[in-house]
Amino acid sequence: MHSDPRDILLKSPMTWMQVIIIGITIGLNGLDGFDVLSISYASPGIMQEWGIDRGVLGLVLVAELLGMAVGSVFLGGVADKIGRRPLMLGCLVLMAVGMFMVTTTDKTQNGLLVLSAWRVITGLGIGGMLAAVNAVAAEFANAKRKHLSVSLMSIGYPAVGAIGGLVASWLLRSHDWRAVFYFGCATTVVFIPVVFFLIPESVHWLARKQPAGALDKINRAMKHIGQPTVAALPVVSEETRKRSVMDIFRPGLIATTIILAAAYFLHITTFYYILKWVPVIVVQLGFQASTAGGILTWYMAGGATGGAVLGFLTMRYGIKPLTMGVLVLSTVLVAIFGQVAQPPADLGTIGLVCFFAGFFTNAGIVGLYAIFAHAYPTHVRATGTGFAIGVGRGGSVLAPAVAGFLFEGGFGVPSTSIVMALGSLLAAGVLTFLKLSPDAPETESTGQSSAVAGNLGGAVAHGR
Repeated sequence: MHSDPRDILLKSPMTWMQVIIIGITIGLNGLDGFDVLSISYASPGIMQEWGIDRGVLGLVLVAELLGMAVGSVFLGGVADKIGRRPLMLGCLVLMAVGMFMVTTTDKTQNGLLVLSAWRVITGLGIGGMLAAVNAVAAEFANAKRKHLSVSLMSIGYPAVGAIGGLVASWLLRSHDWRAVFYFGCATTVVFIPVVFFLIPESVHWLARKQPAGALDKINRAMKHIGQPTVAALPVVSEETRKRSVMDIFRPGLIATTIILAAAYFLHITTFYYILKWVPVIVVQLGFQASTAGGILTWYMAGGATGGAVLGFLTMRYGIKPLTMGVLVLSTVLVAIFGQVAQPPADLGTIGLVCFFAGFFTNAGIVGLYAIFAHAYPTHVRATGTGFAIGVGRGGSVLAPAVAGFLFEGGFGVPSTSIVMALGSLLAAGVLTFLKLSPDAPETESTGQSSAVAGNLGGAVAHGR
């Protein structure tokens, strides 16, 4: 018998069940990716059927992103209070309901309002899920593979998005835009029993929170993942017990919270400009809607590749310089996209540029997610991650609308792309203020953690 299950998880080789759990988090993040992208795939069909212009569509596109922002900020704290597992299951239900109900909307006086409301509901589920799965990926990994596990979890978004793009393109050839949401709803429902039966509650959360029956729950989880059980609960100091989710706004962590939220906000404006407007831009260049979905697939495939490459690089190089480097390169590639996405356009060139734009923009997001998972200790990991993502999602709310109004104001794709690309460059600048400090134990039994001790709120370890 061992004394602290967190030490076992951090120091022991990962079992196959731990690897499977990380794989499920990849799928859950990918599910989030498809649910977000579904409105992008469907947007050309909605514009045509409902007779709306790009400015109005830009406002519709932000509805789900607004829900994601609210869900990340408020539901992330719920994961730290009641546990990761119940929040994930609840979020899956919200997402499934929201996806299905979108299909019931039509062009009526209140049609756009109703459609937007159901996208907000979907976004609430996605926002909470993002905070929870980031914590789960970090807490079921050992110390050596934590950055890699979080990075791999993050690439689920573009990887499944790329596959979803192929499915959406196929569906749109013979069905209307609603078919995309039927598929998304069905896939979401499938994940509910997968999470229920295969992902136990986080051992790190149970050891820190120690709810009723914590020892039995910890040992059941440890048996489930193939690790040794423990004889007693670890000792948690009184100081540690008094900590709350509000610690992310207190000295030691508040600077990290501000820096990471600002960096994510700025970069996400660039990422979501391409993500939300590529289908519309390609259609307006004279190509079919199904072809537009294919171009978006190239963007997501590039994102999956870039995220995987960055994940493996974190095992050898510092996460901060890696992330800053890809943010600068994402600025360059998005600006190049603006140059090639104008008449006479070559579809192959647009696809190639979108691949590399996705490579660098998503690698930037993966780097930021790895920083989130490490910068916050267990008791605020989902809260801190959720807050940074939620506030940062303000960039995703603004990006489609700002780009839409730039287009309506007479800006072309080249000039709009340059403006929107600057978000990534500014994010790289903000990260220069983030101070790195050595890794620290996760046990928190002494009441210490690097994320609390750092002069700027903390601690992002150098990638191993």
